[in-house]
Amino acid sequence: MAHEVCVNQGGGRTVEFFALLGLGGVLILGALFAFFTLEHHGHVLTGMNNQIVWGLPHVVAVFLIVSASGALNVASIGSVFGKDVYKKRAPLSGMLALALLSGGLGVLVLDLGRPDRLIVAMTHYNFHSIFAWNMIFYNGFFAIVGLYLVTLMERKLKYWSRPVGFLAFFWRLGLTTATGSIFGFIVARAGYNSALMAPMFIIMSFAYGLAIFMVVQASMYSWNDLTLDLTIRRRMKKLLAVFVGASLYFTVVFHLTNLYFAKQWDYEQFILLDGGIFTVLFWVGQVFIGAVLPLSLLFINRSQGEHLVSFSVLAPLFVVVGGLCQMYVTIVGGQAYPLTLFPGHEVRSSFYDGVVHAYHPGIYEWLLGLGGIGIAFTLTVVAVRVFKFLPQDDFKPVLMRRSTD
Repeated sequence: MAHEVCVNQGGGRTVEFFALLGLGGVLILGALFAFFTLEHHGHVLTGMNNQIVWGLPHVVAVFLIVSASGALNVASIGSVFGKDVYKKRAPLSGMLALALLSGGLGVLVLDLGRPDRLIVAMTHYNFHSIFAWNMIFYNGFFAIVGLYLVTLMERKLKYWSRPVGFLAFFWRLGLTTATGSIFGFIVARAGYNSALMAPMFIIMSFAYGLAIFMVVQASMYSWNDLTLDLTIRRRMKKLLAVFVGASLYFTVVFHLTNLYFAKQWDYEQFILLDGGIFTVLFWVGQVFIGAVLPLSLLFINRSQGEHLVSFSVLAPLFVVVGGLCQMYVTIVGGQAYPLTLFPGHEVRSSFYDGVVHAYHPGIYEWLLGLGGIGIAFTLTVVAVRVFKFLPQDDFKPVLMRRSTD
């Protein structure tokens, strides 16, 4: 009869733990340096301008926020749909969701021209603004997922984990819908205004969140000299394949829909053919690296289980890279394409009307973006070290590399 083994994550590996902590700390310090520099000198030091106001930091921030919702999907499958394999991963799923959301919001706060204005956004709500609704969803996500984690990890509150899990499930759908609607409701931008934005962001969140979860889970098992059961690996890689395929489907439908309308032809030609770096990132980054390549790896049949280990890590990593490319094409590419002020007429002025806008992210934007990743990374490293977030399956320890430092 199988029995559960409680593993102390990373037990005895103090040197490696502090090395990872130091790596995350360096990224966070770099972001703080960029923040104070931009706070003093202004955003003139960045590559952003009057035409492109959402740059690389916003790409990383939106990616992390969307991934946070998707990471919670693993817990939702366990609580809402009653899948026992995923129930064991619910605590790790909830913790990772909170860490990713913290990293994404950290970037947004650091990138604000006046961070003190955040107090106004938190205390005064304009319910006609989708940004105000997002503030409500972000705060609610922290509260609900935090409560969900308590019910999962406290035996006396186990009864409440299912109803709170249901609430978290619907709340995260609302959060991702609101995030996608930020772009879907901007009617002036040819690359944004679409009802498909909200559902497309939801399915993308499933793919990104599960990919990050699989990478973190594989790292934790390797850290503890354990091997994840082959059946569980196969189940999760098939689920990732479904999400990646669905994301690719929505991408195809989105662009085919645009091509149906004559007013969108110029934008589609820009993104798909003549957009320079945006076209390259779309075809090479988003489509090939983020969809075709991971799907090829995930559907390869291997007779020996150990081959699945590398594919189960490589494929999610490709999905993450492709997701960042997709966010860049969507957010920055949508702003780079000029506004159509007078349809059917050619517009020329000294203010770059009708001109494709150039954007080159500076070092401070890179530091801010990496800082958000550093926040999520550091919170995850500390959490899995201090608490019992390793899924409690029937573990089969592999050859121990060492028992102590």
